[in-house]
Amino acid sequence: MASKLLCFGLVTLLLAYYIYQPLPDNVEEKWKILLLSATFRTLGHVAYYADLLGLKHFMEVMMFLTFMENVEPISDENMTITDTTLNNIPVRLYIPTKSSDKLKRGVIYIHGGGWCAGSAAMKPYDLLSKQTAQKLGALVVSIEYRLAPKVNFPTQFDDVYAAVKYLLDESTLQKYSVDPNRVAISGDSAGGNLAAAVMQQQLHDPEIKVKLKMQALIYPVMQDIDFNTPSYQENANMPILPRSLMVRFWSEYMTTDKTLYEAMMANRHIPRDKADLFKFVDWSTLLPENLRKKYVYSPQYGTPELVKKYPGILDARASPLLVEDKMLQGLPLTYVITCMYDVLRDDGIMYVSRLRQAGVEVVHDHYDSTFHGILIISIWPLEMNLAHQITLRYLNFLNDNL
Repeated sequence: MASKLLCFGLVTLLLAYYIYQPLPDNVEEKWKILLLSATFRTLGHVAYYADLLGLKHFMEVMMFLTFMENVEPISDENMTITDTTLNNIPVRLYIPTKSSDKLKRGVIYIHGGGWCAGSAAMKPYDLLSKQTAQKLGALVVSIEYRLAPKVNFPTQFDDVYAAVKYLLDESTLQKYSVDPNRVAISGDSAGGNLAAAVMQQQLHDPEIKVKLKMQALIYPVMQDIDFNTPSYQENANMPILPRSLMVRFWSEYMTTDKTLYEAMMANRHIPRDKADLFKFVDWSTLLPENLRKKYVYSPQYGTPELVKKYPGILDARASPLLVEDKMLQGLPLTYVITCMYDVLRDDGIMYVSRLRQAGVEVVHDHYDSTFHGILIISIWPLEMNLAHQITLRYLNFLNDNL
């Protein structure tokens, strides 16, 4: 009996040690964050060793959560939900059934997952799209795009752009009774990256006559030039999205060549002859002083082979921060959410600064006590009070401005 109690005690201690992770003092409902973090870390460990042993690619294992969370489209008396295609790109449509003489608003949503995981069919995204359609009485188009490592940049962008371009055609809008003057695009994380890139491209695309009215970017990924911004440094080991995983997402977006991952981890993937690109991500001028803190802005350089081999690294369709101000001028109202304990925090804030410099109207909500992924956490089984507040704020902003 004593030996069983001892074993139980040791297992409990080991489990507690594994789950425990130091968190900032101002974080609410810490135990929920710890459980989520432990889940992601466990999956990451399994993925790492499966990849190391040649059993399964790292990202194929990470897709386990996506498969587990996928739900079927289930319509009810208030909404028709269906999986279909737009221009041969899979989408999930949410169409309110309430009859009205007015044209509906439209919201295009692009899911996150580091261009390697995630799905419009995941329960959190499905619920968020339902909430959006119900709150706004809008058609919601949630786009499925192909994922790395099976495909790499620019395929993910091309898939999303093809679907958006098709939807913005006047005949398609008329088919779904959508007001051409009231269509927005939104996305979280890598989805926010794709939304921002699509917004920039469609603005200057003469073939697209109907332009998007608004973009809502939720803790977006905006650049792959500098992985040593203050937020990358101070949040390198924070829950949900550590620096190593975000860099892995970036490298897989471009290629399965592990030499790129190693160079990106060392922040030595940009050659000196491309040093001018750092002006677009110069956080020493684009971040407020309280976020720069003790950090020293010192760009690092590598050899030119990688960008020659993978030119997508320097492509603005992958890194929307890498454009001149004149390319940002004329963008519509932009809503940006950032979180303090997120490696991507400074990406979002730098984009806010760049947009404002270009004369774009921006509303920026920054949350000091939370992590990457908070909007989606709000509709997971481990519901969080702050997450609900952020979701409500997001939905209200769309409703008031679209």
